[in-house]
Amino acid sequence: MNTYEAWAHPQLAAQVLRKRRDGHSEVALRVDALQGARQILRLEQVIHALPGVRRVSVDAPSKRVRVVWDRERTSLPALLQTFASMRCAAQPLRSDSIDDSRSREAHDMLKRLLVAGMCAMQVMTYAFVIYIGVVDFVDFTTRGLFRWLSLISTAPVVFYSAHPFVRGAWQELRERRLGINLPVALAVWLVFLASTLNTVRGSGDIYFDSVSMFVFLLLAGRYVELKARHRSGALGDAVIDSTPLLAERRRDDGSLETIPAIELLPGDRVHISEGAAVPADGLLESDTVQVDESLLSGESRPVCRQRGERLVAGSVLIDGPAELRVEHSGDETAAARVGALSTRTRVARNAASVVNDSELGRFVARVLLLTLATAVGWLIFEPSRAFESAVAVLVIACPCAFALTAPSALTRALGVLAQRGVLVADSSALARMANVDVAMFDKTGTLTEPHIDLAEVRTIGPSDKTAWLPLAAALARESSHPIARAVARATGPVAHQDMQDVRVSQGQGVAGQIGGHMLRLGHAAFAGTGNDASHAGEGDLWLADASGPLAAFRVSETLRADASQALQSMREEGMVTIMASGDTALRAATIASELGITEWHARCSPEDKLALLQHRRSQGHVTLAVGDGSNDAPVLAGADVSAALASGTELAQAHADFLLLHGRLHGLVDARHIACQVRDVIAQGRRWSLGYNLCAVPFAAFGLVPPWLAAIGMSVSSIVVVLNAWRIGRDDQVKPAMPL
Repeated sequence: MNTYEAWAHPQLAAQVLRKRRDGHSEVALRVDALQGARQILRLEQVIHALPGVRRVSVDAPSKRVRVVWDRERTSLPALLQTFASMRCAAQPLRSDSIDDSRSREAHDMLKRLLVAGMCAMQVMTYAFVIYIGVVDFVDFTTRGLFRWLSLISTAPVVFYSAHPFVRGAWQELRERRLGINLPVALAVWLVFLASTLNTVRGSGDIYFDSVSMFVFLLLAGRYVELKARHRSGALGDAVIDSTPLLAERRRDDGSLETIPAIELLPGDRVHISEGAAVPADGLLESDTVQVDESLLSGESRPVCRQRGERLVAGSVLIDGPAELRVEHSGDETAAARVGALSTRTRVARNAASVVNDSELGRFVARVLLLTLATAVGWLIFEPSRAFESAVAVLVIACPCAFALTAPSALTRALGVLAQRGVLVADSSALARMANVDVAMFDKTGTLTEPHIDLAEVRTIGPSDKTAWLPLAAALARESSHPIARAVARATGPVAHQDMQDVRVSQGQGVAGQIGGHMLRLGHAAFAGTGNDASHAGEGDLWLADASGPLAAFRVSETLRADASQALQSMREEGMVTIMASGDTALRAATIASELGITEWHARCSPEDKLALLQHRRSQGHVTLAVGDGSNDAPVLAGADVSAALASGTELAQAHADFLLLHGRLHGLVDARHIACQVRDVIAQGRRWSLGYNLCAVPFAAFGLVPPWLAAIGMSVSSIVVVLNAWRIGRDDQVKPAMPL
């Protein structure tokens, strides 16, 4: 049974198909080969030509295709075969990934925008006739007719297109805060009601063209911002979709069976064909393979992996086949954790967007007071112009540009960083990142990568290395510490060991009982080697039992490929780099010297690292903590800004504001640059908004700006702010802010 035929199985199809109310089926597909508008158009035409296909929707940024069709006329395997024939192999996604919320939001906003646009054009046509009547005679019956037609055409704009602003205004009032929606809703309804009253009584000015244009232009700005926000979330979808749903598991007799990847268990052996995606995290049991890990690492070049090294779910096998021993599957894979983090980031960002901005609230309050003052002033001197001037002030001073500055900049920044392999779990951390002046790094696993050569292992006493090596490997696999992972990689695949009473001491070692025999793997003090520590160098890893040491692992370390360059770049920007390690003074000094770090601390417990960080914070410094292990979680949580590597533990990732997907420390430099650009763009946008209002509001207050011109000015101001935010990430280096 080939891969496509497997999807005919009811249990497998049930994972990916969603039954619609109209009786049709819907499936979401991951299509990695989507490239270019011409290919997408051709693919849509071919799929639409299949019997029973009702709708094809392509989301190019996230490389997703959704198909609605009649399964009685075209089977799911036949649909997948058609994609393959177009050289666009499709991978079905779980049915719970068919998230309509984003598409519904975009479609709803687009419909309201189109209604407002069509009605605004129609109202402007009617207004043209009325404006002609100012300079040339048009009989009163004709003018009255066109006033009523303008009212009818504006009603859908006010009651439908502008409804999100009204809903938002009520929400702001219930929460007792001043936001952007309140002045918008007031302007729309005041202008509409006053114009309606004048239309009914047949005298007075009407501003239907102004209100319809105002709503249309404001919706256009929001739609642009919405599409940018959706595009920035495409990376999270791509990571979530990368793991295949099917896997070829090897039975005990050596034959292969196709099963859902979610059913894989630790210890299962999986066969991966050339060009296929890795279905689970695990250890490679083949000699050497090349894999494409660009989705998680950001590195486009193939990576060579050897026997015993870890493969991550979602990476693609370039040459094969290969055999994999499963460690984690389903929601426990690295790709699933990154996808969950990306989803959490979007939720946090959406929640943050409705949090009260005190500065925005003060701005809105000033606009409302200024509008009231304008109305009162004109009521005293010339009551007939009070309403028009007050509306012009309310519209032209509407804080849309002010409110759009931060969301537009953050949306652009999060998308740029995601493309560069940096996920931002807390968008507010970007503001703090721009002010960081002290960065504290863990050593092992963060600045360095440990390596163990079995040829250099020294045995103690008469014991044979082949006897205790599987025991050391079993203990090492119980810990997520980088050195423990190095032991597991060095020993390679070993037989399963029945372990009991396992206890992991952060930064010290792991202990456990195997076959009634109590063993310890860790530093000399933890293993309890006593005077026998002289058999090996300081800081080596020891395996010992109750009777004494069994062996010593010589741990060597290599710097991460970009560690030196990244730290040098940070120092050039005025940041102080500190290394705090739990390792020995000799090793810490050696690494610090190689990296140019002048301040380093050795033999640090998690409490020691946190105390060092808090001391720096008490001196007024803004701190950044970078780590990858569970023992780094306290210092990550205590720092102003924190970052963790994707290869680190889940606990470290949970406390990190930034996640470095590719394991490259240069992602911190990118985050710093982008954070500075966000700071500059927000400052520019708010300066522009304030300057624009200082120049425009006096003209509106003195009755020199009609409401329709005020609407155009407000909209242009908002669009300028949104477009300025797209400058973020255009250059690798932060450049001086351009005046607006």
